[in-house]
Amino acid sequence: MRNGTASTRNFTLACTALAAAGLLAVGGSALASDEAGTIKTLKGTASVERGGQITPAAVGGKVLVSDRILTGPESSIGITLRDNTLLSAGANSTLVLNRFAFDSTTHTGALDATVKRGTLAVVSGKIAKASPDNVIFNTPSVALGVRGTEFIIDAGQRDGDK
Repeated sequence: MRNGTASTRNFTLACTALAAAGLLAVGGSALASDEAGTIKTLKGTASVERGGQITPAAVGGKVLVSDRILTGPESSIGITLRDNTLLSAGANSTLVLNRFAFDSTTHTGALDATVKRGTLAVVSGKIAKASPDNVIFNTPSVALGVRGTEFIIDAGQRDGDK
């Protein structure tokens, strides 16, 4: 019976290890799905507000869904999203990435961002080509659906807007 007990224990340990690995994989993929893009260029000062914490932006830094990107005076930031959408925010801009989902196999997904103030130049990526109705940029006064490939949004400067 000792052999049977050892086999049972080994089986239980193997199942536990497999379950733990499965949880790590699920947790990792959930985290990866929140990752929308990467900061590629930075001139001057910019910061990322995530979960109430503000940290300095840095080239190579990740941009997650619900991040708020803020640029300082005479500053700009360039972000490449996973679908190859290019976002370039100018000085004194505030950009919020409300939603981003992208299937790299079908190139479908959704992109919803808000330009609270400042300027944003956009070169649309694969989502806009495969699912143009799913790409929306908002400003304080208008929601813009994407039908072209390149455009600029100027949300202006409003006192008190962040």
